[in-house]
Amino acid sequence: MATWQGKSKRKPTGGRLVIARSKRRFEVSREKITTKVGTESLRQYRVTGGATKVGMLLAEYANVMDKNTHTVKRAKILSVKVNPSDPNYVQRNIINKGATIATEAGDAVVTSRPGQNGAINAVLL
Repeated sequence: MATWQGKSKRKPTGGRLVIARSKRRFEVSREKITTKVGTESLRQYRVTGGATKVGMLLAEYANVMDKNTHTVKRAKILSVKVNPSDPNYVQRNIINKGATIATEAGDAVVTSRPGQNGAINAVLL
């Protein structure tokens, strides 16, 4: 089911707002892609202007950067430890930007948006 990002039918005061036009195609958005821990799976989708984005549905590895040595390693994701956007995401192993994940290299914070970038980049704590 698509979501609509147009104007509300109500004013800030609660009164009815009569809109002088119908809904437009550019006001329709897509559902949020939630990335979970599992065997890697990607999905391409079309965006405005005909370009494509790659969304990550399932992730097995993350590109983890070590600030001390300035090196990037590909580490296996073990689980999600903390997710400030929604505590329920920890139980469901959903990864998004700002989430703390446990990897083979250690705990790391996700700095990319896997639902839109198609990759998980993280920085070691």
